[in-house]
Amino acid sequence: MKTADFDYELPAELIAQEPHLPRDECRMLVMDRKTGELADRIFKDVVSYLRPGDLLIANETRVMPARLIGRKRGSGGEAEVFLLREAAGPEPRTNQVAFWEALVRPGKRLKPGAGAVVDFLGGDGQVALSAEVIDWASGEQKGERLVRLSTTLPSLDEALHEAGRTPLPPYIKDYAGDDELYQTVYATRESSAAAPTAGLHFTPELIEACKEAGAAWETVELEVGLDTFRVVDEEDAEDHAMHTERYTVPARTVDAIQACKEAGGRVIAVGTTSVRSLESACRDAEGRVTGLEPKERAATSLFLLPGSRFFVVDGLITNFHVPRSTLMMLVSAFAGRDSVMDAYAHAIRERYRMLSFGDAMLIL
Repeated sequence: MKTADFDYELPAELIAQEPHLPRDECRMLVMDRKTGELADRIFKDVVSYLRPGDLLIANETRVMPARLIGRKRGSGGEAEVFLLREAAGPEPRTNQVAFWEALVRPGKRLKPGAGAVVDFLGGDGQVALSAEVIDWASGEQKGERLVRLSTTLPSLDEALHEAGRTPLPPYIKDYAGDDELYQTVYATRESSAAAPTAGLHFTPELIEACKEAGAAWETVELEVGLDTFRVVDEEDAEDHAMHTERYTVPARTVDAIQACKEAGGRVIAVGTTSVRSLESACRDAEGRVTGLEPKERAATSLFLLPGSRFFVVDGLITNFHVPRSTLMMLVSAFAGRDSVMDAYAHAIRERYRMLSFGDAMLIL
């Protein structure tokens, strides 16, 4: 299976640089999963595609202020630390000390073992947070470091909110708007380095309208990592090593899925991260199907490619994705590669807004 099969020409001017407002009035391309037939709608029309008994499941993770820009202690040079995931360290976690895997810049001057420390200022101009680069994280080839975060404030959470910024994808340049527009309206616990962007189009009113149409609403949580935005470098897609993320599927969501299926309803995932959570929850660590079970911060590296079976998800709400990405492969696995590529060609001809701040797709 060639990675090039999931490539397409993405005009730079179609990459959305700011969110659409109102959220639920962006465009939505509707695809019939069986026939490939397409229809151009707006997002709040999603209500008309729902049936009584359907179940919408969204990823309720919130983006944390993971981007830290400060000064290297000693030289005073600017440095950036991008937090990816909390990790075990050589000392216990406390309210004021924790260890994280992170990306750093400039990498050549922030090598483990050199005693490199970066300080980050809070709103009062004082140091709110410090990061010491102590080791390589997931292997030197990926460039990730293990950093020791520390603060003199009452908690690291307070320090992060003093010193950190909400990260945006690298293809969004110079956005100066409200960072809250890069959060879903139903987001709860801060645990992600990126937003589950399919959910950005929902408003509280639209969620209520979906419920009034007879559809239920439940949530999962997948801690979205930066690998979401990375393209697949291998020529053969099956050679790609899928990144690992933590996910939670609560018992109440499992119960809702079982009730939906028994009643003949459809499980409609809001976003690819919800798909990965749900399909992972019915497989073991080796990918063998075991039956749907509740999961609490379980690890998944599930890689869904054309030919993969979907045991939980019947429909998908998603955005338009980066060429050659694992997300393109997942959507192609769900709806068929040829149909997906035809849909993307249609979207580009019709000047849809692409990627994280862009328009949506509904696949049923």
